[in-house]
Amino acid sequence: MQSLILATVLGFATSVVFTAVALVYARHRGLLDQPGYRRSHTLPTPRGGGIGIILATLVVGAPALLVLPRTWPLATVMHVVVALVVVAASGWLDDHRPLPVWPRISMHLAAGLIVATAVLVPAAHADARMWWGLPLLSIAIVGSINAHNFMDGIDGILGLQALFVMLGYGLLASWLGQAGTAGLAFATAAGCLGFLVFNAPPARIFMGDVGSGALGLLVGAIAALLVRRDPAMVWACLILPSTFLVDSGLTLARRVLAGQRWYTPHRQHLYQWMVRVRWSHARTDVAYMTWNLAVVAPLAWAAVRWPHLGAAFCATAYVAAGAAWLAGKHACRSIARRRHLHEAA
Repeated sequence: MQSLILATVLGFATSVVFTAVALVYARHRGLLDQPGYRRSHTLPTPRGGGIGIILATLVVGAPALLVLPRTWPLATVMHVVVALVVVAASGWLDDHRPLPVWPRISMHLAAGLIVATAVLVPAAHADARMWWGLPLLSIAIVGSINAHNFMDGIDGILGLQALFVMLGYGLLASWLGQAGTAGLAFATAAGCLGFLVFNAPPARIFMGDVGSGALGLLVGAIAALLVRRDPAMVWACLILPSTFLVDSGLTLARRVLAGQRWYTPHRQHLYQWMVRVRWSHARTDVAYMTWNLAVVAPLAWAAVRWPHLGAAFCATAYVAAGAAWLAGKHACRSIARRRHLHEAA
């Protein structure tokens, strides 16, 4: 327990220090997100602050994964570290000068395959069926990377979501007696909290692609580590990030079906619609976190408490989130139409 507390404190301190450094660096280099039609902010704001979270994870979380009880082999830890660096590096480059889509996706695919190899290949030598999971896990991690990247659009929202998910994963790992995995999750959660010191509305710095994609990778990687130790954890691990996965997934599906260029910037996620109808960033953040605490957390706990019903609890989480997404989008569109008519009159 003392080791986990130490990892959390050190993760927070590391994040605060390096996010502050990133703020100075971004101002010096002119790395500013400018307001625009597809943006939800009104003032030029520095970006790239997510490097603080990533360094907290690398400096504190990765060593914890290696040295705390019920540790993982060095090869597994290095695979996770390399994958994290690859995704963070692609985001760092993209924050400085936009990368074309396919090189960026290629780096994400490579990172997903690296994590999947670390988690599944040792088991595949004993059970050949595990080889089938290699491409599936790789694609799932790529999906998580891009889903979290898409959802980083207003002050505080991704930092709070990642804080919630990482705390949940840390508690699951602690319950399983996996102190190393818990240390990684708690250090990342503490990194998110340190970043939120600067990113809570009104934000002084944005996370940038260096942080958003890397957090998506960590969500997938830590979930894979937990499920590898105890397959029954799959349902809780799927439930915890469901809020973002549903918003990003349904928005992406709607854009693809409409024939739109799904990889281009837009303002069609539910949280963006909420801001468009004049909800503040803080109020929107509170709404998402309220859903997490009131719906997601109890369902994740229930999936752990009654594992034989885990699939049902998971389905409930996603169906409920989907219904809330549809209702929320309908309400936002109705408000927007009424306001447009009122202003036109």
